[in-house]
Amino acid sequence: HVTRRSCDSYSSSRQQADRGAGRIAAMALPAQPSLLTLLCVLSVCGVCAALDGGMLFPRESPSRERKLLDGLWKFRADFSSSRNRGFEETWFKRRLAETGAVIDMPVPASFNDITQDAQLRDFVGWVWYEKEVWVPGRWGSDPGQRVVLRVGSAHYNAIVWVNGNQVTQHAGGHLPFEADISALIREAPGQPCRVTIAVNNTLTLTTLPPGTIQYMKDPTKYPPGYFVQNIDFDFFNYAGVHRPVLLYTTPVAYIDDITVQTSFADSMGVINYEVSIRGAQDPAVTVTLSDAEGMSVATASGLSGTLKVENVNLWWPYLMHENPGYLYSMEVHMKAKSSSSQYEDHYTLPVGIRTIQVTKSQFLINNKPFYFHGVNKHEDADIRGKGLDWPLIVKDFNLLKWLGANSFRTSHYPYAEEILDLCDQHGIVVIDECPGVGIKDIRSFGNESLAHHLVVMEELVRRDKNHPSVVMWSVANEPAAEMPPADFYFKSVIQHTRSLDHFRPVTFVSNSNFARDKGAPYVDVICVNSYFSWYHDPGHPELIPIQLNTQFENWYSKYKKPIIQSEYGADVVPGLHMDPPMMFTEEYQNTVLQYYHSVFDQKRQKYLIGELIWNFADFMTAQTITRVVGNKKGIFTRQRQPKAGAFVLRQRYWRLANETGRLPPWNRYPCA
Repeated sequence: HVTRRSCDSYSSSRQQADRGAGRIAAMALPAQPSLLTLLCVLSVCGVCAALDGGMLFPRESPSRERKLLDGLWKFRADFSSSRNRGFEETWFKRRLAETGAVIDMPVPASFNDITQDAQLRDFVGWVWYEKEVWVPGRWGSDPGQRVVLRVGSAHYNAIVWVNGNQVTQHAGGHLPFEADISALIREAPGQPCRVTIAVNNTLTLTTLPPGTIQYMKDPTKYPPGYFVQNIDFDFFNYAGVHRPVLLYTTPVAYIDDITVQTSFADSMGVINYEVSIRGAQDPAVTVTLSDAEGMSVATASGLSGTLKVENVNLWWPYLMHENPGYLYSMEVHMKAKSSSSQYEDHYTLPVGIRTIQVTKSQFLINNKPFYFHGVNKHEDADIRGKGLDWPLIVKDFNLLKWLGANSFRTSHYPYAEEILDLCDQHGIVVIDECPGVGIKDIRSFGNESLAHHLVVMEELVRRDKNHPSVVMWSVANEPAAEMPPADFYFKSVIQHTRSLDHFRPVTFVSNSNFARDKGAPYVDVICVNSYFSWYHDPGHPELIPIQLNTQFENWYSKYKKPIIQSEYGADVVPGLHMDPPMMFTEEYQNTVLQYYHSVFDQKRQKYLIGELIWNFADFMTAQTITRVVGNKKGIFTRQRQPKAGAFVLRQRYWRLANETGRLPPWNRYPCA
């Protein structure tokens, strides 16, 4: 196991986390239940409460305002031996500075690398954030207006208070959650609003990703209460408030959710939509679709309906069309009466019109074969960790376009909504992955784990369902899929995901034996990770052709499904050179890539539909003897400087793109 260490003990804080984050109770069922039975049990237990309502990205409109709470927050880690002192002393009931020493902490950012304190970098347990903000007076004085507090993500368990009152709680580190705080704002007019967020990064067998706490009990080696956080994934378990925190307003009768599904026939585009309204019984809804120039091209009315677009501009991936990433704007306008008052709400949703289809050997976008030539990434950078950072995001998109990459996988968790918006705009195709990484222990296949996994997929689909760039859901990465419980587990998760979205394929990423993989029969696309000449037969890249060919033929002959090489690569210490190539040199990475690419070129004529390098950039991991300040498999350094492999990949990707004959003008790069 990869471990993270702390010199303080861990006791009842886990119980507090379980209570505070509203996690479900374990269900010991005597026999394997059906998926329907399991979902019914979850509903009775209140597991799906977190999924109540929509999760539209907050956008300003004539009826909606936003106030970002990003910046410096007061911060305090609970270093008590129990990690429970903050709850025992009710830190949320007063200013955090009144409870003890606090420091400044930027939001959004991981807290781990901000200070010079190694104990905080490796901290496991509860940390506390606080910010006092002024809410515009008109927000509190207008009874016809809602004020909502939204957290983009907090890793992992989070509890939120406003002026000492708990308003929401959430389990899961990569998806948004929110609470209506209108009543609390009106209780204290003319006073600042104090927002307190407690975050616990502890991972257990039933979290996603899972982990375990291990106490080291040998008194000759460890002090009393010493423990380690064990994890089975190869990236640093960054923690904190990673994405923006904001307040936004809506009328009390408001547009709660929108769902679109698109298709086309000849030159006619079709958008089927559904709108959910809350706070009113008989709302009047009108929908107007505008093109990129702002001209109205279709209108409809009602909570559900169809928009037809003549001479449609389809949403195309980058490098597949001269005009990639074309987006329409769908404005939903609601008028409603509630309690003798009249309300209006406006929400504009970007919409890309495109179709997806999977055959036995192809992945089709708009009825044309699409080949994934892209990367795996991480939300990871110096100092800010996993915190959302606009300069870094824009730099990464420039590098993706320079590279000729048309796609990436959100390895191994959902990325920020802001990143998906840019993917929509630039035509970068996304395999959207949940945080189902490190599922290695058989105890993580139980009903409690499965229940949480189903909720996470609901939250993910609810958030990302309208992004045209998202073309496939991934429910896990490299799980122990050969274990007997994996069959029912992944059948359940995959079927449930399909029930949430009938129009996208579902996969998970495997490194299991092809003949014993229990989840592969249920996926639409086979995604395989392999590191021949690295973890297998290290130092012998000449073996890649025969081993990779055998891998592909085995998987395709058994399942007759298209295949993506979802990971491959080799570690490189930047600037390390040797010829003949040796492991960890830039020459060795180049050699590995070239051997893989030669086999890819053979198989993509048959059933190979994609190749995703591991990794886009170097990233931080836990400290182990196999990692020298992180994973070095990036084709770019952590500071986004190219290694030699980046140029090999760039030459290949642009060659692949040129084969389509539909390259966009070069002035589409760089991106703004």
